[in-house]
Amino acid sequence: MIVYGNSISPFVRKVLAFAHEKKIAVTLEAAGLGGGSPEFYEASPFKKMPAFRDPGADNGRDFTISDSTAIIAYLDTKFPEPNLIPASAADRARVIWFEEFADTIMVGAFGKIFFNRFVAPKFMKREGDLAAADAAEANEVPPILDYLEAHIPESGFLVADRLTLADLAVASPFVNLMHCGSAVDATRWPKTAAYVAAILARPSFAAMVAAESAVVAAMA
Repeated sequence: MIVYGNSISPFVRKVLAFAHEKKIAVTLEAAGLGGGSPEFYEASPFKKMPAFRDPGADNGRDFTISDSTAIIAYLDTKFPEPNLIPASAADRARVIWFEEFADTIMVGAFGKIFFNRFVAPKFMKREGDLAAADAAEANEVPPILDYLEAHIPESGFLVADRLTLADLAVASPFVNLMHCGSAVDATRWPKTAAYVAAILARPSFAAMVAAESAVVAAMA
């Protein structure tokens, strides 16, 4: 199975971490950021990453899909164990909420910082809108961290007192803030800082984030 994209995307990173935690073998093929193979464009008609291919899985034809949530739904159905999306109605709903919170609210705010401070100057070779990045950091990020600080259980996992997709989805965007030199203030948000550090220290994230950080450092 092939995941198309670059792990510097929080959505690609989430899919790769999910596959790792499920012990599903996938191959990452570079795509996105203006590049990619014809196979990537076939799998992602709007050229968004991640995209996905499972060769021969659809009655002998390749199954292709794009969007991280759709990919995760496919993988979770095909490989139900270990269970990272709980079966109970309440816990499943909470996991879906946290993934949506991460994909829209968190990435929406964090993305303004990451795009304008990193993507625009490093990949697009133009100055980003630093005022927009500063405004997001000052006005949009603190309420997100306040929410997490109030809702992280003592177990260190967001739902069901165990690792779920919720944790992978919420932790992933924080890596992009780290790449911009923005860390969670552990004095103001101690539970959130400890939570993010613990989830990102898992093998599903650690090596991937280290590789990304090396690339980011080389581009400095």
